[in-house]
Amino acid sequence: MRDRLILLPGWGLGVSPLEPLAAALQGLDEHLRVHIEPLPVLASGDLDEWLDELDASLPDNVWLGGWSLGGMLASELAARRGDRCCGLVTLASNPCFVAHDGWPSAMPGETFDAFLAGCNADSQVTLKRFGLLCAKGAEDPRGLARLLVSGAPNTPSPVLMNGLELLAQLDTREALLAFRGPQLHLFAGMDGLVPAEAASDLLTLLPDVEIGLIEQAGHAFLLEDPHGVAGAIQAFLHECGDD
Repeated sequence: MRDRLILLPGWGLGVSPLEPLAAALQGLDEHLRVHIEPLPVLASGDLDEWLDELDASLPDNVWLGGWSLGGMLASELAARRGDRCCGLVTLASNPCFVAHDGWPSAMPGETFDAFLAGCNADSQVTLKRFGLLCAKGAEDPRGLARLLVSGAPNTPSPVLMNGLELLAQLDTREALLAFRGPQLHLFAGMDGLVPAEAASDLLTLLPDVEIGLIEQAGHAFLLEDPHGVAGAIQAFLHECGDD
């Protein structure tokens, strides 16, 4: 099913941020079927449980992609599936969301810990703050933040916490190195959550894959310019299909 792309959303905001991109992709290629799969709702922050849930619910032999946390999960699932995955597309997805000695181009640990504590105290206030961070670097950050948060599902606080715990522990570098299929990773130059330096660090790790940096955009660049992002993805899929 090389004509099918599954997209996974980011943390907390649901499927709505990906809907304009999905529509733009299908407008560019009537033969491409794009499906947005909600993240699992699990009482666990265990990566294997999340991957088991996704692996069981998603068809084989499709393109896997995602935004932020969704892209990290797509990377892990692509590595797990190997030849059963056509290829991988990630949008504003850092291999490690939280910085450590082996990957400094990420969110500082103390910043993430404060975010985690805030979510534990009041998840709705934290979601609004998260929306603002996603919209940082946009032409109209406050308007974009309102749009992001207004479409968010009413997710129970423990489920949001489990997603954050998963985000903290994920390190997709081994998965990205292990997956031999085609890969496209797009980053934003003004991202308030994923430093732009992550793009060059990933290129050092994976010199043979497609990596792009959209200079004047923030973490939610897929909502700022869905048609431009769709064009880049469609060109990549078309190029790989010609190989």
